[in-house]
Amino acid sequence: MPDRPELLLVVNRSAGTAGDDAVEAALAELRTGADVAVAATAGAAELDEALRAHADRRVVVLGGDGSVHAVVAALDRAGRLTPAEPVGIIARGTGNDLARALGLPLDPVDGAAAVLAGVPRSLDLVRDDAGGIVVNAVHAGVGAEAAAEAVRLKGRLGAAAYPLGAAIAGMTGTGWELCVEIDGRVATAEAEGWAADGTTGLLMVGVCNGPTIGGGTPLAPDARPDDGWLDVVVSSATGPVARVAFGAALTGGRHGERADVLVTRAREVRLSGSAVAIDADGELGEVAVARTWRVQPAGWSVQAPGQPSSPGARTDR
Repeated sequence: MPDRPELLLVVNRSAGTAGDDAVEAALAELRTGADVAVAATAGAAELDEALRAHADRRVVVLGGDGSVHAVVAALDRAGRLTPAEPVGIIARGTGNDLARALGLPLDPVDGAAAVLAGVPRSLDLVRDDAGGIVVNAVHAGVGAEAAAEAVRLKGRLGAAAYPLGAAIAGMTGTGWELCVEIDGRVATAEAEGWAADGTTGLLMVGVCNGPTIGGGTPLAPDARPDDGWLDVVVSSATGPVARVAFGAALTGGRHGERADVLVTRAREVRLSGSAVAIDADGELGEVAVARTWRVQPAGWSVQAPGQPSSPGARTDR
């Protein structure tokens, strides 16, 4: 009989899920096929300590995109983030955008079963020049302001906080003077006669590894988290009517058809100009002067349903 795998289930205590029934049910399912230790952490220091204390166990995250982001960053700090050490993900967040992109179950018990039965799937990682990482998407401007509104509302409204937050931010955002460089060249919508060169007001800039943000909003519908590319979305829809129209098109994934939206792909994206709010996997912050994001193909892996992936099998699109 094969040895039972040794797992560390990481639960974000500050997210308020560490003691609920779903956590207990997922843990019970994991223990049908593995030896499982549990770490309920709140903050980077506790997470780092849990990884040190259980250095021989493979990590499983129970949480949403923010929890996955935090654990992947901690594994990176510990020198343990490699495709050879797949991370398990049991979706238990409000948005779960990365889990959706990977076809992972959204029910915690089914998610635990998928961790036990899954195979390693290599995924790209996004790194920035400030030492940060992104697993799903980072976006700047009105989307980050919408996320901030959603954080304020989601305790009462749950997933409904995301569209409401987007509506509030969309009505109040006026744009930012930002320069966006794609693989060293200014992002330009040549056919429409505008460029993201710092003189055109921009409403939103998205740098995406996965296709959705905010619990299913298709910011980059064609993005794949394992193709070696960043999908980039730049919107100059800063006028009152344009903002509303952009928001409506974004909900249905049709924003790429608009003349004030540029959609492209890159290996590297640099954002500079005025200070702007950013949202990286649900973690809110700010770019004060400039930030550069680069894709690292096959930078990590997850335990997911399906056939094992083949790192390095990348094709241009």
